[in-house]
Amino acid sequence: MNAPLNLAELRPGFFEPVRDSQSVFRALLTATAQPGTQVELGKALTPPVGLNQAAAAVLLTLADQDTLVWLEPSLRGGAVESWLRFHTSCPLTERAEEAAFAVVSDTALAPQLLSAFNQGDAKYPDLATTVLVMVQNLETGGKLVLEGPGIETVAEIAPQCVPDFFWSERAELVAHFQFGIDVMLCAEATLVSIPRTTRIQIKGE
Repeated sequence: MNAPLNLAELRPGFFEPVRDSQSVFRALLTATAQPGTQVELGKALTPPVGLNQAAAAVLLTLADQDTLVWLEPSLRGGAVESWLRFHTSCPLTERAEEAAFAVVSDTALAPQLLSAFNQGDAKYPDLATTVLVMVQNLETGGKLVLEGPGIETVAEIAPQCVPDFFWSERAELVAHFQFGIDVMLCAEATLVSIPRTTRIQIKGE
């Protein structure tokens, strides 16, 4: 049973929902078509503590009453959950395999995290979970070299605080393409999309 919403403490969503969601959607199309490209979205948002601007903008744009969202346990039952329920009406699930979107803030505390999510199936590969991974930044962590569709040669990013085992597990999953999960790295108001078609080489710190 959902707890009652405290509207007095609820932070706002988009200032102009239609225009802002269209702008974010266009940015997401660019990010997905060009993996490794950093796009800015949600800069004007003030989401609840625990949810950064980019992740909030994605959920405001893509989540609705038919979208099951999985939240990391530390984000459940508080301000983030209330904010999502009010602004998107999305149902929340604790069953990772059901989720259309998952929100993760600490990959180091979740070994074997990715394999729990929906990998899609032969008939509906598009039903695989999209995992929003919130990171501190995209410049000071271990270097990743990205290759694949939408990348002319290679792209490089260095997300902070994402352990190597996370990428190793992802590599095992996407080796069975067209199955796998899609990852969006969210650093404050900046997002990088890493679809399942993208190959990643870990270069280390």
